[in-house]
Amino acid sequence: MLYNEFFKKIDSDSIASSYLFIGVEEYMMSLALENLKNKYIDSSFDTLNYIKLEGKDTFLQDLINACETLPFMSDKKLVVLKDISAFMENIKDNSDKELYNYLGDLGDYLILILVDNSSTLKKNTKVYRYFNKDNRAVEFTKLLNNDLINWTNSILDKHNKKMNLSDINYFIDSSSYKSRNINISLYDVENELLKVIDFSKKELISRDDIDKVLAKSIDTNIFELLNAINRNDSEKAILVFNEMYLSNEPIARIFHMITRQIRLLLGYKLYKNKGYQDGLIQEKLGIKDYEFKKIRTQSSSFQVLQLERIMEYLLQMDLKLKTVSTQDKLEMEILLVKLCQK
Repeated sequence: MLYNEFFKKIDSDSIASSYLFIGVEEYMMSLALENLKNKYIDSSFDTLNYIKLEGKDTFLQDLINACETLPFMSDKKLVVLKDISAFMENIKDNSDKELYNYLGDLGDYLILILVDNSSTLKKNTKVYRYFNKDNRAVEFTKLLNNDLINWTNSILDKHNKKMNLSDINYFIDSSSYKSRNINISLYDVENELLKVIDFSKKELISRDDIDKVLAKSIDTNIFELLNAINRNDSEKAILVFNEMYLSNEPIARIFHMITRQIRLLLGYKLYKNKGYQDGLIQEKLGIKDYEFKKIRTQSSSFQVLQLERIMEYLLQMDLKLKTVSTQDKLEMEILLVKLCQK
């Protein structure tokens, strides 16, 4: 099940005795554990009824001992075992059979959460299949769009701030949380949002506040750079490039991202001209929804011949960077001026 279904189970008090947490979004895993704790554990007795174990230091008998003790002055006891992969390494012998027998006979006083916080557990492993067959493997993916908006609003509410929906979407896009090329977690997004909240002097946060505080990601800057090239605005293109350069982005990475984006744009245009539908184009390009939507939108601003001309320049530049150039920054600026010429 996805994380949002699990949160509904907490709200409806329909939690089973054990679950497996998997996925990349540790922020939401922590929030789920906090919700369980608030729902079932009296804060006065949380040291007795909320037990945390580290997988690498835990063996089967340790887990059983933690689970067997009845809750004190509470209906439920919460036991959390982190790093399930390390724990399974510790019980490689016949103990794994004993584990599954034990998991199948847990008391209703217990909530046992096994956590794959390192995102190393494969879906073909026995432990995953065990939990998944009863819909007790909870996947904490990156937040879905509406959930992400609601989450952003919840942070704003805590700090008595507001933001228009369009500006929330602008903030989310600028954070690069949806990007497949950059590893951004909710912890990172929250840190950036708190910076904007601290900076803004008014209750309603403006887009100008966001721009002044939020350091734009390379993905966002690449789109701005290509828009400047399309408008033949060499001054803007060089300005955006220098912003990336001054933020310590390596020139080789900037060049790689430009080349990749042009290839995707050209690929989209060529497939579209051949009559392919968007779903098949996305599959052939091998990119996710968020990036595909940006590529599709930006592609309307470019012609195939224009993109092919840019690719020729990029190939020449690639050869130069790898062989004769000793002034990479200057060469990039010259390249941008060429690309902006009609």
